[in-house]
Amino acid sequence: MSIKKLDELLKVDYKRKMKLAVVASHDEKVLEAITEASKLGIAEPILIGDEEKTKEIAREKGMKIEEYEIIDEKDLIKSAEIGVKLVSSGRADFIMKGLVDTSILLKAVLNKEWGLRTNSLLSHVMIYEVPSYDKLLYLTDGGMNLYPNLDDKVRIIENSIKVAKALGNERVNVACLAAKEKVNPKMQATIDAAELKKMYEEGHFEEGVIVDGPMALDLAISKKSAEIKGYKSQIAGDADVLLVPTIEMGNGIGKSITYFAKGKSAGIIMGAKAPIVLVSRADTYESKLYSIALGSIISNHLFK
Repeated sequence: MSIKKLDELLKVDYKRKMKLAVVASHDEKVLEAITEASKLGIAEPILIGDEEKTKEIAREKGMKIEEYEIIDEKDLIKSAEIGVKLVSSGRADFIMKGLVDTSILLKAVLNKEWGLRTNSLLSHVMIYEVPSYDKLLYLTDGGMNLYPNLDDKVRIIENSIKVAKALGNERVNVACLAAKEKVNPKMQATIDAAELKKMYEEGHFEEGVIVDGPMALDLAISKKSAEIKGYKSQIAGDADVLLVPTIEMGNGIGKSITYFAKGKSAGIIMGAKAPIVLVSRADTYESKLYSIALGSIISNHLFK
């Protein structure tokens, strides 16, 4: 059965508790989410960072971290290297960003010698629970790729499919968003969307996946809008994945869901050898916890 509410991420019967390498663990909000994830049996943390600061935060907030493995490393670049090597060597199953710049962590992830790079493309998948929608929405990519070309979009879709499948979706409806439903040679988003639909029709994507577009956001999520406009598509009003053509569109849709629609969220970076939990300082405790749970579910699914 597919997961339709983010709270369900916290109630999954995990095959085994996945080990989570936390880079720069001396961050109060991250530590709060990690300790709760550990209590719920979601993940077993390995903390990498300033041990003294990490323990001080734990003492002040009453967090029990005595049983966690802690690797004392104050240098952020070295912390990132240690975290990535734990995953690449199999000692950890996925990795999370703490109090460290995203660029430092991703540089380590992409290291050619000991990193987590693959032939795929790193892309961000944000999952939203919106009160007015009857299932989870997978938004991609509003956080990593600025202006993806057609080949990039293929790999971004493939990464999002892995996330949706890990959450139990046997069928995945991918809507390729644009401002118009008809191909316009002056609008690259419509051209790429039509090509992606053609690739789907030719059997490029795995079984159970439907890719359609170009279509505007309203047609992707509202059957009523599609009926009024006479738009015919087997996924109209029933999209799972919203593929955006640019980071601006993804960022705008995502923040609109969060701040206007009061949506809950979880996020993950895919395309590496293991999921990367990369949360924003502005993300809520709840969102951080959901993101850890999401990373654990995907890890269990990928490495089963």
